[in-house]
Amino acid sequence: MNSPTRKVPSGASELGDGIVVGAGPVTVDAYEDFLCPFCRLFEQTAAPLLDELVDAGAISLVRHPMAFLDELSTTRYSTRAAAASACAADQGRFAAYARALFAEQPPEGGPGLGDDQLIELGRRAAGLDEEGFGACVRSGAYLDWAGYVTALAVERGVSATPTVFVAGSPVPANPETIRLAVRASLR
Repeated sequence: MNSPTRKVPSGASELGDGIVVGAGPVTVDAYEDFLCPFCRLFEQTAAPLLDELVDAGAISLVRHPMAFLDELSTTRYSTRAAAASACAADQGRFAAYARALFAEQPPEGGPGLGDDQLIELGRRAAGLDEEGFGACVRSGAYLDWAGYVTALAVERGVSATPTVFVAGSPVPANPETIRLAVRASLR
């Protein structure tokens, strides 16, 4: 499914289906949708642990921004937010922007944030610039990438968000379970 001509953002995983944060020996894959309220809760509860494990050099965190919930938005918000996060990755600001997207998560059933709002959020919360980031969002440079990420996740068996794998094995998406699975993988 990944072709040599597929545009993938900076910091992408080997398959191009996620953004890698950190370089530790244990891979933690987190499949999320920026419109998913449970993903927002996961971000709020698990981010401190994941940051700690990345900073300690224990994990490589691969975040897969999916477009599962497009039908719960009138403007394909999940796809557009995932694409905007890829634009942020190109400027080395993926993590900060992803956090901001969850912090400013719109309700399901509406349009979500418009492109101008996505750009302003990036400027305000992640220090992203209008020239590079704004142009990337407005051009829709990574709209196809969001679909690719989602398709590969479905092939892997991901059927809900958030879904977490530690060293290739699925684990419940909660900090303590993730901590225990990482610890076991490091032995």
